Amino acid sequence: MATKSRPNILCVWGDDIGVANLSCYTNGIMGYKTPNIDRVAKEGLMFTDAYAEQSCTAGRATFITGQNPYRTGLTKVGMPGAPIGLRPEDPTIAQALRHHGYATGQFGKNHLATCTT
Repeated sequence: MATKSRPNILCVWGDDIGVANLSCYTNGIMGYKTPNIDRVAKEGLMFTDAYAEQSCTAGRATFITGQNPYRTGLTKVGMPGAPIGLRPEDPTIAQALRHHGYATGQFGKNHLATCTT
């Protein structure tokens, strides 16, 4: 029995990076050359229209949970030991993808904290 293949999903999230910093969006006219990202973009899907939150913490929390920052309480840059953070019951994109057979991982900083209260 053949298994149904699923597409690979790669989300690159960077601090203080704009569309003009990636040559796949500007064809290099801004002076930046990002050939490896360009290759991945050419082979996959590129987002061209999006909204962003005012801080990296709020943006990451929104992407990871699909929830508005006011629902998670993560509206500013998260700090270790803060009384707010993701709760165990908050859904995540990783949980949804694992339910469909994906292996997931997240690397680097996230500022999301974990609410233990």
